[in-house]
Amino acid sequence: MLQSMPDLIYIYHHLPYPMRVLAASLRGYQLRWWRYNRDTNRLVGEAIDRESWSVDRWKNWQEERLAYLLHRAATKVPYYQRYWQKQRRIGNHASWELLENWPVLPKEELRAHPRDFIANDCDPARMYCEHTSGTTGTPLRIWLKRETLVNWYALFEARWRKWYGLSREDRWAILGGQLITPISQHKPPYWVWNAGFNQLYLSAYHLTTTSAKAYVQALGEYRVTYVWGYASSLATLAQYILDEGLQPLKLRRVISNAEPLYQFQRERIAKAFQCPVVDTYGMAEMVAAASECDFGRLHLWPEVGITEVLTEQENKPVIHGQIGRLICTGLLNPDMPLIRYETGDRGSLTVDKHSCVCGRTLPGMSQIDGRKDDVVITKDGRKIGRLDPIFKADFHIQEAQIEQENLDCFVIRIVPGNGYTEQEGQKIADRLKDRVGKQVQVVVEPVAQIPRTRAGKFQAVISKVKAQQ
Repeated sequence: MLQSMPDLIYIYHHLPYPMRVLAASLRGYQLRWWRYNRDTNRLVGEAIDRESWSVDRWKNWQEERLAYLLHRAATKVPYYQRYWQKQRRIGNHASWELLENWPVLPKEELRAHPRDFIANDCDPARMYCEHTSGTTGTPLRIWLKRETLVNWYALFEARWRKWYGLSREDRWAILGGQLITPISQHKPPYWVWNAGFNQLYLSAYHLTTTSAKAYVQALGEYRVTYVWGYASSLATLAQYILDEGLQPLKLRRVISNAEPLYQFQRERIAKAFQCPVVDTYGMAEMVAAASECDFGRLHLWPEVGITEVLTEQENKPVIHGQIGRLICTGLLNPDMPLIRYETGDRGSLTVDKHSCVCGRTLPGMSQIDGRKDDVVITKDGRKIGRLDPIFKADFHIQEAQIEQENLDCFVIRIVPGNGYTEQEGQKIADRLKDRVGKQVQVVVEPVAQIPRTRAGKFQAVISKVKAQQ
């Protein structure tokens, strides 16, 4: 969609709707060039074929790919070159060819030194840079070549669309975190059409009992066949549809991503849209991904990475089947390899070694316990489930947390990084106001550390304003 730079957003918000459509579509065509090429259909077919590979064939494939990635990381990537040089100086002669000899990579290291993870035979200026806030409001930047991006999105086509009888040619909607409509706007359209992706981008910040009817009408007018989005936003829209007795166009599928999907949310969404609801898992760091088959199993994508489940206190494997920290080694991006990366999520792998009823031999995940943010309730009754896009820029911050004290007051706790200024804090506060309302008070509070839970994590969004589920 749109870049998150404040000046471009300001200009975009002051455009008439037809010009917003043009701007979004141009960006869509640009991204489509990066993500798809003449090899896409072949790559999709190959990904589908691999879903019936034997366990031994997958193991051999991953071991071969891992050997290449580990050697490239140790010899071409500055961060890892320094690590292994230091190990040799202190007398550690452990082989870098074994994954277990590599350290766990904290997210903070990637955030603090992102360019140090780019192989020294690559030119970042010729690569695609993905900005993400990370799972705890921590800004991250990931670089990758077009070839890698094409491979990544071929897997999306195979396992986020083809599994469900969908394709990128279908007209679809996304209920996401981009600020595609000014929060001060109180009349439709609360969306923008992106012709580059056949995509209706719906604002997650304008959902109310009264606006729900307009959302439903838009889905019908744009002939949307499926919807993708945050679980909390999808569930909120679904509840409004049920409460108001609206009758949306029957969809073929609703796909949840980026947040845990609870059973009550799944049931509510399925009832409102009269279609199956499936869960997915992925991240911009491109070290792990999974999608749910029609029989309810979440299948990992082995091409993307190797997933370890380690204990909470030590970097040791849990007993198979138990929940622990998800530590992932990316196999897809050789130009910015992330080895044993701390994803910030917890989960467990399936104990059952047999093939799924769906017939696929892809490994399964029995549980993913990702970020669990509260839903923010605005004074005008809107429910906003994810606010991390306000951090998607090159701010000099290490971590951040948003806490809603009441309907009129928010606190943003920021762990400053080198170069952080009060002006940056004010920009972040303004971004929050753009989403929750200009009249609220936003206090920016620099802190040394964000409080953690016993599991070592913290919520990126906390609300003391409770609402009924």
